[in-house]
Amino acid sequence: MNYRIEISPLPQWRDARGEGVKKQVEKFFGYPVEKVWSRDVYTVSASLTEPEVRKVASLLYNPVLQGWRSGAAKSENFQPLPECQFLVVVGFKPGVTDNVGRSARSAVGDIVGRKLREDEHVFSSTEYLFYGPKLTRAEAETIGSKLLANELIQSVLVMSGEEAAGGIPLNLPLVSGQGGGQVREYDLEVSDEGLMELSRKGTLALSLDEMKAIQNYFRNAKNRESYGLGRNPTDVELEVLAQTWSEHCKHKIFSAKIDYENLETGEKEEIVSCYKTFIQKSTKEIAKEVDWLVSVFKDNAGVIDFNDKLDLVYKVETHNSPSALDPYGGAMTGIVGVNRDPLGTGQGADLLINVWGYCLGSPFTKEADVPEGLLHPRRLRDGVHKGVIDGGNQSGIPYGNGWEYFDPRYIGKPLVYCGTVGTLPKTVHGVPGASKTIEPGDLIVMGGGRIGKDGIHGATFSSEELHKDSPVQAVQIGDPITQKKLGDFIREARDRGLYRFITDNGAGGLSSSVGEMAELCNGCRMDLALAPVKYAGLQPWEILVSEAQERMSFAVPPEKIEEFKALAKERDVEVSVLGEFTDDGKFHMQYNGKTVACLDIEFMHDGLPRMALTAKWKALKF
Repeated sequence: MNYRIEISPLPQWRDARGEGVKKQVEKFFGYPVEKVWSRDVYTVSASLTEPEVRKVASLLYNPVLQGWRSGAAKSENFQPLPECQFLVVVGFKPGVTDNVGRSARSAVGDIVGRKLREDEHVFSSTEYLFYGPKLTRAEAETIGSKLLANELIQSVLVMSGEEAAGGIPLNLPLVSGQGGGQVREYDLEVSDEGLMELSRKGTLALSLDEMKAIQNYFRNAKNRESYGLGRNPTDVELEVLAQTWSEHCKHKIFSAKIDYENLETGEKEEIVSCYKTFIQKSTKEIAKEVDWLVSVFKDNAGVIDFNDKLDLVYKVETHNSPSALDPYGGAMTGIVGVNRDPLGTGQGADLLINVWGYCLGSPFTKEADVPEGLLHPRRLRDGVHKGVIDGGNQSGIPYGNGWEYFDPRYIGKPLVYCGTVGTLPKTVHGVPGASKTIEPGDLIVMGGGRIGKDGIHGATFSSEELHKDSPVQAVQIGDPITQKKLGDFIREARDRGLYRFITDNGAGGLSSSVGEMAELCNGCRMDLALAPVKYAGLQPWEILVSEAQERMSFAVPPEKIEEFKALAKERDVEVSVLGEFTDDGKFHMQYNGKTVACLDIEFMHDGLPRMALTAKWKALKF
């Protein structure tokens, strides 16, 4: 059965959200809107009785400020809002993370006293009632698509007041995925143009030199038959290499070989890796003069000495491209994502505070100067800041200080910096808190949120320029509540010594986390069919590379796995054993026991051709 639960503000009180929308409409569009009311709607698709639905509704609203109704049932204080000129309904598209709906689903289970089945769902949506006889449908549609929703991830429905009075369609963005498990092979014996076409169509973001390096590897690969593989690479293997070799993960420009010329002095020199020559080198020189650098350039975040019991952990990263497509979701993913880096550093840090910084185009930019498919800087700023604040607050991590910088050059691609500070015990069960190890035979365990299509190609997509056809699935919306539960579980598991290694499932997902872990012990074997998914229909390569901010990978000793799983169950955290670490030099992926990828660990991490760049520089005069 499907039920619509409507939570409306009482007309005698102010609706701050509606008033905020009215001000934005006046500021951005100048449309003739006299008043805006907003209300929350929950669509419950579950086997509930009418009394259970009434009980659920009565616990989802604030009786002082709101009333509720579901069908003919309603709260005693419910007062219907007057018929509007236009109703704009905003909900999430199928497969997009709906954090409010997921939290409501858990609440419904608690209220009715049972865990909802996999086929029972709760979806959230927001409805805006616009008043003003001069407002046109075209203007209401513009407000919906340009202000209230991001059509990459959200659906928008506009109805007249008369149409809405006749019945509002249920918001049921169900994913109808079926099948899954298919693996494709690609023939790389094609022209250079054919190789680049494959890179472009697959959002692999690989250069011709990189595609030819992959082509040469598979020409010479041996013993693939023994794993049930042919001479051609599978889509799983190409996707693994693309994310491992992406600019996001490998920092190819920083690592490039640069022919450098100073135009003022005529001096020429060859720089091999700006990263090693300047960034790492300067830090190493500082390290000779100080004694407080504990761990730098080798883990998810930097670690410095603080006192005799604790070290400090600090990480800042950018989340530019996803924030440009979906300011709120992209920035929330950024802050929740950077939270995981200290969380996955050493034996796992305790998180203290968030920081941020934005570089955006001028808020006074003319609409005509914004490239097709991109958002106006004013809307970007509002969405980004709300995403950063909400992501931190809902994770239980306060935000501290931040800054903002505006310049027209950031219209095409904003910079969104997110940072987190944490503390790390000096020792954990006799092991240095900043250290981590893996032994062959340790189990590969994934914990936290499930895998979906959102977050796919996050690593390779961030290596491209933004354009109107940028992939929506690259935007992964963080789930801060799930991450909060995961973080609390990690702290307890750490203090019990239940794992040897922890890292995050950022850009590249399991491919990135398990691939990095496998490099440490020189091998892994994992069955992708064992990974929990949000819905059916995912292909093996999608399961492997889909990122999520609320997901972590662990190396758990076999003798600790039962205690690890028991603690996770107590803390309402889903964990799954996906395989084990080996020392055979292979990144070995299976699906239902059938091999879908088998790459040499050495080639994955060291086979990338070095990028060659030419740089000319002239000193600026002020």
